[in-house]
Amino acid sequence: MAFFFFSKKKSVQFPIGNLLKVDIHSHILPGIDDGAPNEQTSLTLILGLAEMGFETLIGTPHVMADIHTNTRDTIQAAYMKLQAHLLAHPGLPKLHYAAEYMMDEGLAPLIKQQGLLTYGATQYVLVETPYLYRPLNLETYLFQLLTAGYTPILAHPERYHYLTGNPKEYEKLKALGFAFQVNLLSLVGYYGKQEKQAATWLLQAGLVDFLGTDLHHERHLRHLRKFTVEQQVVNALESGNFRNEQLLENNNTLQAAINTH
Repeated sequence: MAFFFFSKKKSVQFPIGNLLKVDIHSHILPGIDDGAPNEQTSLTLILGLAEMGFETLIGTPHVMADIHTNTRDTIQAAYMKLQAHLLAHPGLPKLHYAAEYMMDEGLAPLIKQQGLLTYGATQYVLVETPYLYRPLNLETYLFQLLTAGYTPILAHPERYHYLTGNPKEYEKLKALGFAFQVNLLSLVGYYGKQEKQAATWLLQAGLVDFLGTDLHHERHLRHLRKFTVEQQVVNALESGNFRNEQLLENNNTLQAAINTH
């Protein structure tokens, strides 16, 4: 089975923020990973997402062994620092935090300690793998997550080269217990033709549970602001059953739940 390849058809601009309201994946917390380097950049990114129609933003800094060695404390500190900076700017989207965990040797100890930052009171947790190769122990990590009561959301599956062009592998991972979060930037071709085709196939196949910006910097923001896709992608977006807002259900405020951990 191969991915569907687009013929040249008219593209249209689509107000993606008005559809989703909640962005569950971004790197807008300052100075903590390869996203916003400081509070002023964070503010610029947040203002841009607000203009697009987003009402709630969830910062998800990388947690990677030996690269981004973030912890609950470092992430919360960056969040509090940003919140203090935003006090002079009322009317911005609500800001919360979780994390994006690499499925590497640092993950298992955190699972054992029940130390993963989830989306508020839910047990959903955002995870990723290397782009170029499938971790040999991917199923082991997944089993550990599920056994500990977590529901893993696999970030940007369309970007993993070991899955590209193999729909059955996507379907297998879904059946094993992953939810899928596709990057909006993939749908506009930001990362390349291959990623766009994979993202579009996942969307049209009904395999996408969540959408996210994965916003890191102003280049990303410029492409998101002019979110322009083919009409068939618009149709799939409008008919999709995305669960972004469900991550906020049963919480008076997401952060109140996080702060009780």
